[in-house]
Amino acid sequence: MARRTKEEAAATRDSILDAAEQLFVEQGVSRTTLQHIATAAGVTRGAIYWHFDDKGALFNAMMERATLPFECSLATQKDDDGVAALDDLRRMMLDIFRITEQDPKARRVFEIATLKVEFVSELDAVRVHRAQNKGEWMDYIEKRIRLGIRAGQIRPDVDPHAQALGHWSLVDGLIRTWMFEPDSFSLLQIGRQMVDTLLDGIRAQPAK
Repeated sequence: MARRTKEEAAATRDSILDAAEQLFVEQGVSRTTLQHIATAAGVTRGAIYWHFDDKGALFNAMMERATLPFECSLATQKDDDGVAALDDLRRMMLDIFRITEQDPKARRVFEIATLKVEFVSELDAVRVHRAQNKGEWMDYIEKRIRLGIRAGQIRPDVDPHAQALGHWSLVDGLIRTWMFEPDSFSLLQIGRQMVDTLLDGIRAQPAK
C-alpha cells in the first residue's frame, strides 16, 4: 500500500509538471496561475501545494527534469584527439538543430526558457540552467578548437574563446529566430548551411 501511494504521488507530480509545461508554452509563465495548472492536471490547488511551495518552485522543478537540446548534444560528444575537430563541431551543432526541430518536448522546454519567461528571482532556475549550458558548451567548443589547431586542422590564428562565443551565438540565435516562425524555414537545413560557412572560415588551408 505504501509503495502504491508513493507511485501515485509521483504520477500526480508528473501530471502537474506536464500540465504546467504545456500551459507555459501556450500562454507564458507569468499569465499561468496555479489554478490553471490544477484544472489542466485534474487536481486541486491543494495537491499542487502538497508537492510545490509556489509557482516558482514548480517552475524550477520543471526545468530540473528537462533536458535541453544543448545538453542532449553535449552528452553524445567524446573527448579524443583533434584530428576530427571540425567534424565534431559540425556534428554537435547539427545535433542541436535536429533535436530542437524533431523532439517536441525538448523544443517545448527550450521555448519556455527562451521566449516564455521573465528572468525574475522566483524563476531563477532558467538563468542558472542557461548559464550552466552555455559554460559547459563553450568549454567543449574551446577544447575542440585548441585540439584542432594542434592537429593542423584549424588555423593557428583562431581565437578559441571568440570562436566558442560565435558558435554559441549562431546556434542560440538561429533557434530563437526559428521558434518565432517555425514554418518559415527548416532549422536543420539552414543551420547546416550556416555551420558549414562558419567552419570553412576557420579551416586550415592545405600547404601549397
